[in-house]
Amino acid sequence: MPQTSLLPDIAGLERQELESLLREREIEAYRARQLFRWVFKRGVTDFAEMTDLSKSLRARLPELFRVSRPAVVGREHSADGTAKLLLELDDHRRVESVFIPDSPGQTFCISTQVGCAMRCAFCLTGKMGLARHLAAGEIVGQVRVLAEEIGLLDARFNIVLMGMGEPLHNYDETMKALRILGDQDGLAVSPRRVTISTVGLVPALERLAQEPYMPNLAVSLHATTEAQRDLLVPLNKKYNIAEVIEACRRFPIKRRSRITFEYVMLAGVNDSREDAKRLVSLLNGIRSKVNLIPLNEAAGIPFSRPTDERVDEFAQILADRHLTVSVRKSRGRDIRAACGQLIVEETEKSAGQKLAAAMPT
Repeated sequence: MPQTSLLPDIAGLERQELESLLREREIEAYRARQLFRWVFKRGVTDFAEMTDLSKSLRARLPELFRVSRPAVVGREHSADGTAKLLLELDDHRRVESVFIPDSPGQTFCISTQVGCAMRCAFCLTGKMGLARHLAAGEIVGQVRVLAEEIGLLDARFNIVLMGMGEPLHNYDETMKALRILGDQDGLAVSPRRVTISTVGLVPALERLAQEPYMPNLAVSLHATTEAQRDLLVPLNKKYNIAEVIEACRRFPIKRRSRITFEYVMLAGVNDSREDAKRLVSLLNGIRSKVNLIPLNEAAGIPFSRPTDERVDEFAQILADRHLTVSVRKSRGRDIRAACGQLIVEETEKSAGQKLAAAMPT
């Protein structure tokens, strides 16, 4: 018997890849559709239970392939209905994924990395650095587990890639995961139901603009001057506000769609009337929506949350100048599942490293 961990993982293969591997093993390519339906639509990982396959094929498949699934090692439920799952991967690294009900749809918040290299000043994950990228199957696996746990395998749901990590820093595996999720023989998640959040890796934004599978785009801006953003988002020293905004102007926007600009509000840092007016000027001419996110304070983050009055005043300035604006309601704060609150600590078995997850909800 081959070592299981070395076998191709169906959960991380695009259907065309699986078809090719089946042909190489002298198995009909159409079986890929059947396997996708079992794994993604029904949540089945045991080949023996795939009853529309012949007994001989079911007996052979475990020697050729595996189907990975992150292990659920922790669950927490918020009073507002938010659910947080702690998932362990094959190498014992851990990530957290969040289910946000009625937001307005059913939404899964997914991680793309263990840790993050962006080091944003208000983000706990950024303080921990990057442990590793997630493989496509591990990204997809979070969605499969949430859909199975919540009972949504046969329902529509939204996906936001706003968990641990910078999705466009893990570009190839992230986009492969989205193509797998979008396969009509799998979960069939429309790109209209997927949002990628990025701090603005300009070359990756330009690649994303050419993708056939085009998700919604959310850009984490968080500042209105270069000096501010240098402080809050270190990547700004490489790709500054002007470059990010210009990339957004060039980005193809679907009919009736907008680019969302996320703006974490920090008291006395980026929440002034002048900031609001500069933000209006920056976004002039872009079909956009501004999502204001009052900081969820956490130990180790050297900033404070603005008053509700300041947030409302900031939002009103944007609205008065005809920008679409919303103020994000924090979900799951009582279970540390709100924006910037999550911290995942690995065990000694998991290389003894501490990792954190900041998950905008």
